Amino acid sequence: MIVLKKQNVKNREWFHCCLDKMRKWKSWEAETRTLEYQFSNDPRRFLLIHQTTFARRHLRFWSEHRFLRWPACFLRQFYASVSKVDYFTLRHGFITAHFSEGSTFDFQKYIKRTLEKDFGVVVGISLWVWILSMLFIFLNAHDFYNYLWLPFIPLLMLLLVGTQLQGIISRMCLESQEKSQVVRGTFLVRPSDHFFWFGWPKLLLHLMHFILFQNSFQLAFFTWTWYKFGFRSCFHRKTEDIVIRLAMGVLVQVLYGYVTLPLYALVTQMGTSMKKVIFPEKVAEGLKRWRANARRNIALKNNYTSARPSLDNNTTSINTSPSFGASPSFNLNTPHCVKFDQPSSSEYLAVGVKDEGKANSTNRETKDS
Repeated sequence: MIVLKKQNVKNREWFHCCLDKMRKWKSWEAETRTLEYQFSNDPRRFLLIHQTTFARRHLRFWSEHRFLRWPACFLRQFYASVSKVDYFTLRHGFITAHFSEGSTFDFQKYIKRTLEKDFGVVVGISLWVWILSMLFIFLNAHDFYNYLWLPFIPLLMLLLVGTQLQGIISRMCLESQEKSQVVRGTFLVRPSDHFFWFGWPKLLLHLMHFILFQNSFQLAFFTWTWYKFGFRSCFHRKTEDIVIRLAMGVLVQVLYGYVTLPLYALVTQMGTSMKKVIFPEKVAEGLKRWRANARRNIALKNNYTSARPSLDNNTTSINTSPSFGASPSFNLNTPHCVKFDQPSSSEYLAVGVKDEGKANSTNRETKDS
């Protein structure tokens, strides 16, 4: 338990150092608001797809062949895994898919909030993490010769994830080329979940979690046994055991933080749907309060409606019978509303003539008398 707590503290410090290395993305985001960028990406300009920088970077002779594309993507992750043109193109595709054209959405801050949200998963401890840690301690026996294969598992998985992320960018470029050979303004990629393994972008997050945990736990366990039992102990009998564990542990941490993590942060935004951190924290809290108030108002309205006495729409009745403690009930539905007949104008005229005749006869009798 102590080893895992120390491991989490170190991972938190290392993770924030990796975020600082992405500061250049902030300057790239600021460049999107300059007149030069807006002029070069004016939607009224038309270019052939091979004239764009993004297409020249990803559309090569090996791009259309799967067996050649994978080795090329494997090597590309070690050299400028996230270039400026990749950032601009994927940013444009994200904004076009989820916002209106020409939106000033801050993509860099959105990526930063996403990484901070994923950070809780990457450095967290769950049930399957405990199972893996127990399995690692069990396999640490000398008879398994685990130093010859166990330290290489995080490295191989990390290289596989990095190759897949580079492959996603190449596949998005190929799909856009198949749909159109002409570009309006700038190269447009279309985000979709089908580019990811099993159509599940979050799977990459769980793989990144496993890689970081496995590698960090090996280094933490090596440090703990060195502190408790000395550099030469039953845990590390051979020199090659020490060299392999230290070399693989440091190599994986460097590749994870400076190569794969920035690539993961950018490419995983290319899913079909946006993430919940699309809104800043204060805006998200305001929306949650508004949603809670709306649900409460709807519930009160439904309770009020259900509490009203049910009226029969098929019958029209007026209860005029005298009863003590009760008032007459009226059905006021529009189709069956009660209407009281009013006398017509002719009836009013007839009544007026009769009354006038009676008045004249009365006056005559009075005079005669």
